[in-house]
Amino acid sequence: MDSSITPHLACARSRQRRIADDYAPPYPAWSARIDPAVERVVMANYGVQWRNPADALRALAHARDLHATLDATSGARHVDLARYVDEAGYDTLVVQPYWTDPSAFRRWETRDEVAALRSAETGLGHFREILTPTVDRLETLYSTEDEMEGIGRALATRSPPVQEHAYWGSARDRFPIAQTDALAPGGQLGFTVASSGHVTVGGHANIAIIRSGQDWGPTSGEERRLYLEEIEPVLRAGMDFLRDRGGECGCYVNRYMRIVDLDGTPQEKSFGWSYWRSLADMEGWSEGHPTHLAIFGTFMKTVQALNFDLKLRLWHEVYAVTPEQQYYDYRNCHAETGFLKQLPR
Repeated sequence: MDSSITPHLACARSRQRRIADDYAPPYPAWSARIDPAVERVVMANYGVQWRNPADALRALAHARDLHATLDATSGARHVDLARYVDEAGYDTLVVQPYWTDPSAFRRWETRDEVAALRSAETGLGHFREILTPTVDRLETLYSTEDEMEGIGRALATRSPPVQEHAYWGSARDRFPIAQTDALAPGGQLGFTVASSGHVTVGGHANIAIIRSGQDWGPTSGEERRLYLEEIEPVLRAGMDFLRDRGGECGCYVNRYMRIVDLDGTPQEKSFGWSYWRSLADMEGWSEGHPTHLAIFGTFMKTVQALNFDLKLRLWHEVYAVTPEQQYYDYRNCHAETGFLKQLPR
C-alpha cells in the first residue's frame, strides 16, 4: 500500500509514525500527489464583510469582480467562493484561489485591476489571508477517488489508496516535514496597527491550518437523510464551539463555510476553515474533546449503518507554516475578525 507522502518527498524518518509498517486501514482513502516541479503553493482568502443586509449585493459584486480577474492569465489553478456568518453576526464572502507557482500569484496580485479592488474604499470590511507553504508542509486526504477539492484540484494528480489514515495522529504522519520535524509552535503573533485602523498580522512558527470539507450533492435517500438530520447538526455544533470558544483548546479562528456560486446561491458543499496554535493543539481537540468525539462517533455510526457504502464525499487539507509563509491583513473589519480577536487590548 502506498504512503500518503509523495515519493520524492520521502526521507529516512527520525520521528516514527503511530502505526506499524503492516497496518491496513479499514477503508480506502487517497491523497494528492505533488509534481517534483512544484516547490511551493499559494492558498489565499480574500474576504469582504458586512452587517447590514442592504450591503449584500454590493459585497457580492465586489467578490465577483475579484473572481473575474482569476482568469486563465492569472495562473490560478483553482478558485472557490464561499460564505459564512461569523461570531459577531457579520456576513462574509471569501474568494479562495490556489496557485502552484508563487511568481504567478505575485504577478496577479500586482495587476492594476486587482490592486484597485484590494484598495477600494467600499465601506465594507476587507481582509487578506495568504499562505505560501513549501510542499513538505501540507497534507491532504480524500474519501473518494472520483474528484478532489481545494489544493487537490490545483495539484491535479491523485495517489493510489494510502496507508496513513483512519487512526488518531494520521494527519501528522501524512506531512513530509513531520518525518524529521516535531512542528512545535514558536514565537508570538505580531500586530502592526496603522492610524487608519488597517491591521497586519505576522504569524508565529508552525501555525496549523485545516480546511475540512464535505460534499453531500451525490447522496440520496437514507444516506442524505442521515447526513442532513444526524451528522450535519453535530458537525455544526462542533464548528460553533470552535468559533466561539476555540481559544480554550488552541484554535485561533474557526469558520464554518458554505460554497456558493457567482450569484451567491449555496451549493451542497461546506467546509470548516481553522487556524490553530499548532498541529498538536488540533490533534488534542480531535482526539479528546467532546465536540469532535461527537462528530466522529455520529459519522462512524452512520458509516456502519450504511455498510461503508457512502456517496458522501469528505476531504481535507492541512498546512503547518513558518512565519515567512503566512500573511494576514484586515481593513475596516470588526474587532473579532480572524486574527484580530487575538490583538492585545
